[in-house]
Amino acid sequence: MVALWIRAGTALLGDTELGVRLLGPLAAAGGSLLLWRAAEDLLPGQRAGVPAAVLANATLLFGAGTTVMTPDTPLLFFWTLAVFGLGRVLATGKAGWWGLVGVAAGLAGASKYTALLLAPAVLVWLLAVPSLRPWLRHPAPWLAVLAALAVFAPVLAWNASHDWASLARQGGRVGDWQPGRALQFLGELLGGQIGLSTPLLALMFGAGFALALRRAAGRDPGWTLLAALLGVPSLVFLQHALGDRVQANWPSLLYPQAAIAAAGLAGGWRRLRRPAAGLGFLLTGLVWAQGIRAPVPLPAAWDITLLRLAGWETMAGDVAASARAEAAGYVVAENYGHAAELAWHLPTEIPVLALDARWRWFDLPDARDFVAGRTGLLLRSDRRAEPPDSADFGPPHQVGTIERSRGGMVAERFRLYRVTGREGDDPIVFLPRPRR
Repeated sequence: MVALWIRAGTALLGDTELGVRLLGPLAAAGGSLLLWRAAEDLLPGQRAGVPAAVLANATLLFGAGTTVMTPDTPLLFFWTLAVFGLGRVLATGKAGWWGLVGVAAGLAGASKYTALLLAPAVLVWLLAVPSLRPWLRHPAPWLAVLAALAVFAPVLAWNASHDWASLARQGGRVGDWQPGRALQFLGELLGGQIGLSTPLLALMFGAGFALALRRAAGRDPGWTLLAALLGVPSLVFLQHALGDRVQANWPSLLYPQAAIAAAGLAGGWRRLRRPAAGLGFLLTGLVWAQGIRAPVPLPAAWDITLLRLAGWETMAGDVAASARAEAAGYVVAENYGHAAELAWHLPTEIPVLALDARWRWFDLPDARDFVAGRTGLLLRSDRRAEPPDSADFGPPHQVGTIERSRGGMVAERFRLYRVTGREGDDPIVFLPRPRR
């Protein structure tokens, strides 16, 4: 899905940074409207719609994250669309809204596999609320499941013809078990969510979750849905944290319903809305400022804008200069992220190749015959201490080092090797280039 979104944006605005990211802010705006309506439907009479949308947008996940095109961006939009549809089912009692829920769930699943957690959460909701159980005997929810599977079918078909590669990779995480590091992983999970939501909003989201669980005990339909949509994924992430690290962005699908639950808090919690949202917007603004101008010389390990976003164009310029100096016929990288950045930034007359086992799953031109006997330049991060060892190249010869930096702060260092290709078995492909 993220590839389709990028293609849509670049079709409108060309192969530019704005084209790549275009649908992110648009989806955030549309998702905010959907979240507003969902909050009004799930918590009727509480005027929770506007506060829910404001609280969600005050998080770093929404305020800064939606400007970077990742799979979480379409996931959040389609997940919120599904929550909106469920709210409409509850508010209107009309079976037709289940069709929207099913299509949205399928699109969310095509964005990221964590969206599959929607199905058990909705089942828990229908089972837990006696007044909703008749839906289990109605064809509409089951047709929604079929609609979701139909939309998700291309993903299943691709997996079926590619040894179930992506499903096996994600499913392989389930059996991880490292109880000795569980406290570390759980601490990182909690810290990551406090950082992404910002501290006061994290407090409100936690209080909203607790309130949803209490109201679910009384079988309130709206609160029970919020409890299920928060509880089922949370249990999965907590289970995973017992065996491995949970990346901070993985629980992103919790945020829409967490914002609704926080907007439903009463009493003193309502007085916390403005300072919580204000702090969130302030921190988001500081992240934006750091990414654009870097006014604060933060340690590199603390500056996510430096680590992820900074210095790629200058680094690519240094690689291009070295490639010309070495008369290299191509540039190759083993890390898929580095290869993609080079493909975006290097002059189009320099072929960019990618070497990694994952590329056997992609329908990209094979470059093994092209590299055979031809001299090229290999880029490798300094984080990998061992020298290159590939069946596709002869003995590498280091010709220099370069840095990716901003304002004197180094994000990453690289070594450059002159290599001569030879026929091998490792997948090596030509990467597509921007149309400029």
